[in-house]
Amino acid sequence: MFSRRSFLKSGLAISATANALPQMVLASSKSPKVKSVIFLHQFGGPSQMDTFDLKLNAPEAYRGPLKGISSIIPSLPVGELLPNMSKLMDRVTIVRSVHHEMKNHNSAAYYSLTGYSPPTDDQRLRDTLDLFPAYGSIVSKFKEKVGVMPPFVSFPHVIRDGSITPGQHASFLGKTYDPFFIGQDPNSGDFNLPELVLPSGISPERISNRKEMMAIIDAQTGILENSAKAKAKGIQDNYDRAYEMLTSKAIRKAFDISSESVSVREKYGRTTYGQSCLLARKLVEAGSSFINVYFSQQIGGCEGGWDTHGFRDKPMYPIMKNYLMPLMDKTLPALILDLEERGLLETTLIVWAGEFGRTPKINNIAGRDHWPQCYTVLLAGGGVKKGFVFGSSDSKGAFPASDPVRPEDLSSTIFHLMGINPKTEVKDNLNRPLPISTGKVIEQILI
Repeated sequence: MFSRRSFLKSGLAISATANALPQMVLASSKSPKVKSVIFLHQFGGPSQMDTFDLKLNAPEAYRGPLKGISSIIPSLPVGELLPNMSKLMDRVTIVRSVHHEMKNHNSAAYYSLTGYSPPTDDQRLRDTLDLFPAYGSIVSKFKEKVGVMPPFVSFPHVIRDGSITPGQHASFLGKTYDPFFIGQDPNSGDFNLPELVLPSGISPERISNRKEMMAIIDAQTGILENSAKAKAKGIQDNYDRAYEMLTSKAIRKAFDISSESVSVREKYGRTTYGQSCLLARKLVEAGSSFINVYFSQQIGGCEGGWDTHGFRDKPMYPIMKNYLMPLMDKTLPALILDLEERGLLETTLIVWAGEFGRTPKINNIAGRDHWPQCYTVLLAGGGVKKGFVFGSSDSKGAFPASDPVRPEDLSSTIFHLMGINPKTEVKDNLNRPLPISTGKVIEQILI
C-alpha cells in the first residue's frame, strides 16, 4: 500500500541542501579528501583487548584466554579470531587512546554518533531537541548534495537500550536532515523498499506530472485536508523529494541489492550485517555522503551486539568465538577490499567504532564490563594513513598512555576530511550558536 507514512518518510529523509550552504566554511581551499563516510557502529562496545590492542604480557586476568596472531604489519598483532583482518592491517589506522566518561549505552552511543558529550550519563537518556544532531545530519546540511541520492542513510536497525538511543537523527536541525532509514533486512529474499514503488496501476508517465502526482497522493491520504497554510511549503518540499525517489532509476538501482552477483554477496556473508555493509558500498558508489550501519539493534546476547559482560547462559568468549568475531572478520575485510578494487577506498572513510570498550580485567563471570576510559577505534580509507597506530594505552589497557583522543576529536577529523570546517556553527533549539565540533583534528593520522 502506498501510505502517507511511507511517502512522507521518503520526502523527509532526503535533504535539499544545494541552496542552503551560506554558513558552510571549507576546511581548506583544496577539494575534500572524503566524499563518503561509512560509519560501522558496533553497539554494545567491542573489547579492545581481544581485537586491536592486545596485552600479551599482562596477567591472564587482563589479557584473557585468546591469543594474538601476527599481522601483515610485524609490530601490529591482532586477536586470534581475526585472521582475515590480520592480512589488511596495512590498510588501516588504529587509534588506541579514545576515552570519555560515559558508562551507559545510550549516553555513550549518543556521544559516539554525534561527537557531542551528553548532558548526563544515563541509560534512560532520550531523544530531545536539546541534544545534538547525528554526524550524517550535519553532513547533509553543510555538504553540497550531488545527484539524487539521499545524502544520509541509516540501516538496518534503530538502536536502543530500553529507550531509543539519541544521536540517530537530526534533532534541532529539523526532519529535512533526518536519515533515510531502512528498517528491512538486506539479507532477506524479499528485501524491497516500498518508498520506491509506485502504487498499483500508476505509470511513471502519469506521476511525472506534479499536479497529477499530488492529486494521486491526496486522494489516498488526505494529506492536505487539515493542514494550515503555514505548513504547505514544507509539505510541497516533501512532494518534491518523494517525486525524486519514485522516478529515479539511479536510486532504485542503488538499493537493488539483488543485482549483485552471488559471489560478491557471499564475500560479505549472507547475514544482515554482511549484506548491510554491501548495501553501504552500493550507496557510496551511487553518491550518498554518510551511511550509518548499525551492527545490532541489541546491546548483547547470543546474536546481539558487543555488550559482553558474560552470563551463566551467555558466556563472553563462546559468543565472541562463534558469532561476533567471525561476523566482523568476514564483513569488514570484504568491505575494505571491495571499495579498494572499485577505486572507491581513497575517497571513502570507514569508521569502525563502538560507544566504549570493555574492562581490562575479566570479571567474575568470565566477561568484560563497560569501559569508556580507554578503547580503540579503527579507520580506513580516504585521508588517513595506512598501517598506522596512533595513541597507546597503558600496560593493562586501562587508560591512555600517550596521545589521548576524545570523541569530539574524531568528529572534528571526520568533518575536516569531508571538507567541512569543524568550527562551522549551527543554531540549536534556543537559537544559540554551536560549533559542529568542539574537538581538534587529529593531524597525526592524516595523509
